[in-house]
Amino acid sequence: MAVGIPPVWADAWGEDEFGVFASFSVGAVDYRLRWIAPGTFRMGSPDTEAGRWDGEGPQHDVTLTKGYWLAETPCTQALWHAVMGENPSRFVSPLRPVEGVSWDDVHRFLAVLNERVEGLGARLPTEAEWEYACRAGTTTSTYAGELEILATCNAPRLHDIAWYSGNSGVGFDLNDGHDSSGWPEKQFDHDHAGTREVGGKRPNPWGLYDVLGNVFEWCADAAFRPYGHAAVIDPFHAGGPYRVFRGGSWSSRARSVRAAHRRGSEPGYRIVYLGFRLARGQGLRQGAEPERGTESGRGARARGAARRAPDG
Repeated sequence: MAVGIPPVWADAWGEDEFGVFASFSVGAVDYRLRWIAPGTFRMGSPDTEAGRWDGEGPQHDVTLTKGYWLAETPCTQALWHAVMGENPSRFVSPLRPVEGVSWDDVHRFLAVLNERVEGLGARLPTEAEWEYACRAGTTTSTYAGELEILATCNAPRLHDIAWYSGNSGVGFDLNDGHDSSGWPEKQFDHDHAGTREVGGKRPNPWGLYDVLGNVFEWCADAAFRPYGHAAVIDPFHAGGPYRVFRGGSWSSRARSVRAAHRRGSEPGYRIVYLGFRLARGQGLRQGAEPERGTESGRGARARGAARRAPDG
């Protein structure tokens, strides 16, 4: 691209203060991805990090040997509808992230999208790719700095970068918001909440929006790769019946909206705080999926409002 040769799938490309980007289109919907260069980072959280749990450690060095593209925002409802012809989301609005989609649903979407856009080879990011990109060269619990958790739904540093339980209902503009009146110790008072339009908060240093908050994001890996102290290269955990998701959501307690936080569920799981972000090339073979365990999770919980809120 530096010499004017874009990827075959790109309709537009360029470089700005965040780095190199390229976009593709499906119908009238344009969607931008950013180039993430290879590198090494410290994955996981230290023992002293506010809000951590044991599954986030020990910290260890991870090297990603190949660069990859990662979407600037979570997948929007507009893109999902352009590809699939329907919209499963509760909080219906084209520029909000699609939610209520399972890991299996996402792979059906990817198959159709890759048929539509020549050479795209879209996939989910690995868990390591996701955390590396979320941190964007930073080493603190969020890319804006360390998280001081004042209360269950109150971590002031999150307000500028993420929609979470403490602020997701402020000025909420849809009629079917989730009842948030009983959420404890909120940073700002609100009584109805839900997802928000993508790109409304400050991006990370690599130009990624909503990588924390708004919706959790499915990753390619099975849950959870056991961490050790030894350095690893291009990790990808394939075994087991569950799948990882990352990043926190509009209904998440403050402790969940951190770069190292890990969650997971069956690949058939659908809920209103869970979406995804597209990746493509090079670190994971295009179309690769983790191996199935003995439980497929296709009979998993139906999509719906979280029964306990915030989600933790």
